[in-house]
Amino acid sequence: MWIFSRLHALFLLMSYAFDELGYRRYEWKCDTLNAPSHGAALRLGFAFEGVFRQAVVYKGRNRDTAWYSVVDAEWPQVGKALREWLSPDNFDADGRQRRSLAAVRASGGPAGS
Repeated sequence: MWIFSRLHALFLLMSYAFDELGYRRYEWKCDTLNAPSHGAALRLGFAFEGVFRQAVVYKGRNRDTAWYSVVDAEWPQVGKALREWLSPDNFDADGRQRRSLAAVRASGGPAGS
């Protein structure tokens, strides 16, 4: 369930930034060598924006930083998918998801639609 908790926290932060504070963009940055982080950003609905080459020196090497974002115009769709995936109805009694986030995003609507 800890993955659910992290995603729920991310959703709450995004929702607060867009819906309460009126932010125009929400960013995700990661080391270009961090493949799991790239996959997570895309899975969650972030759009890849590019790479800042040699952004910092980290542990004696140049670190390139990949940038992803969700902008305010995308938030309604991204937020809807996250909200639906995080719904208690999407999890069984043992906490297993009934539909993956990818399936929810692909369907564009509630389960069964």
